[in-house]
Amino acid sequence: MVKNSLKVAVIGSGFGGLAAAIRMQAAGHQVSLFEKRDQPGGRAYVYKDKGFIFDAGPTVITAPQALEEIFGSACAKLSDYVELMPVFPFYRLFWESGFKFDYSNDLEQTVQQIKDKNPQDVEGYQKFLDYTADVFHEGYTKLAHVPFINWSSMLKAAPQLVRLAAYRSVYKSVAKFIQDPELRQAFSFHSLLVGGNPFKTSSIYTLIHFLERKWGVSFPRGGTGALVNGMVKLFKEKGGVLFLNSEIDKILTDGHRVKGLQTKEGRTFSFDLIISNADVVHTYTQLLKNEKKADKGRKKVLSQTQSMSLFLIYFGTNRQYPEMAHHNILFGARYKELLSEIFGAGNKIPDDFSLYLHAPTRTDEKMAPPGCEAFYVLSPVPHLGNLKIDWKVEGPKYAAKILKYIEDRYLPDLTKHIVTQKIFTPDDFKETLNSHLGSAFSTEPILTQSAYFRTHNRDPQLSGLYFVGAGTHPGAGVPGVVNSAKATAELILSDIQSGYFKGHTVDISP
Repeated sequence: MVKNSLKVAVIGSGFGGLAAAIRMQAAGHQVSLFEKRDQPGGRAYVYKDKGFIFDAGPTVITAPQALEEIFGSACAKLSDYVELMPVFPFYRLFWESGFKFDYSNDLEQTVQQIKDKNPQDVEGYQKFLDYTADVFHEGYTKLAHVPFINWSSMLKAAPQLVRLAAYRSVYKSVAKFIQDPELRQAFSFHSLLVGGNPFKTSSIYTLIHFLERKWGVSFPRGGTGALVNGMVKLFKEKGGVLFLNSEIDKILTDGHRVKGLQTKEGRTFSFDLIISNADVVHTYTQLLKNEKKADKGRKKVLSQTQSMSLFLIYFGTNRQYPEMAHHNILFGARYKELLSEIFGAGNKIPDDFSLYLHAPTRTDEKMAPPGCEAFYVLSPVPHLGNLKIDWKVEGPKYAAKILKYIEDRYLPDLTKHIVTQKIFTPDDFKETLNSHLGSAFSTEPILTQSAYFRTHNRDPQLSGLYFVGAGTHPGAGVPGVVNSAKATAELILSDIQSGYFKGHTVDISP
């Protein structure tokens, strides 16, 4: 039981913010959760139109044990709040050559597909599996929930990172085991799902392959928004308070520590500590823009490179396309060259693209009216710092080009069957989600911006300021941000016990 519990604010109700809010509320502290938009979820927003349900953001749910831990921290069961349904295959991969690959944890099926494509790669894939298991053990099991707040914590991890060749890129690690060009793409694309270029992102991210094989890929009945709603329900049941339509204007400080928040409407609140699930650059440059103690953190985040942005089209059709899986990856003619353009600076959108196509009615038919299909298609594009174009003008043109491409190759007569459509551009990432440069995944996940080198879970200058989400350790993706919340919450509770928050009497007796 906690006496004189702390007043805690969480800025942003994405998965990281919700997870942190639940953990802190369950630990006996009074948590207020502030959300800019009219519904919780952050990037996991939900659009509804004409009976269609569109999950706006993350749709690949992995590492269910991390979600179960959140509910367990509040003496609750995940299954009492949301039903996670298995997705199989995990992904269906398509190439313009006509090659198709069903990506799953069915080892026999996977090996047979590899054998059919390139028999010489069967042995290499087995070795790749062993490697990813090792990386998973060292990079996820041991380190995903550990806050790297000092140099010594990094030094402890360094020997294993060197042994696993973390300095090597995802693609180079895959290429060490796999020879076929298309199979190399099949086993290296995952880092794109957390904002990383496979040719630059640390090989530590190959752990995603083992993670998915270990726990599978799931989808919440009712969509990702149903998982958000389940977490909000638990948070409120435990006494947490949620403020919607409440954008934070500034973090209030008093000398060396934070003391509260002020909203855009001018309302002020006093708090003992603040957890920011907002974009880390936005936090330092906008919410703390006049705070001298934030200068060091501000300089650091502004010096870091950002992940790519995304262009998304949400659309519903009045017919179904059963040939598509739930999650589909549509590879274009180019791979490395296209990624170089997406992650580099240029004066135009690349002429070609590789796409992710989400078709949730494969798993949950109620995501669309009877006989219909709810889709979203995602195209990685350069962030606003690398590509300066007018998305209000170019966005509709780009959407038409993508839909024509999909129609010609995968979804016959698509355009005449679309009954609702909405686009979301890099401008929307910047304006709606406060993402620096319209980045979709915050700080780029390269080795020199990971672990200790990423924004720390606790600010070293301003007492009482903590971070969760894609911009802090361990990074983007649902498992990443959920584990960042675990790392941060455990760090806060440790700080409380050690007397880090002076002036509060903490009773840790049962």
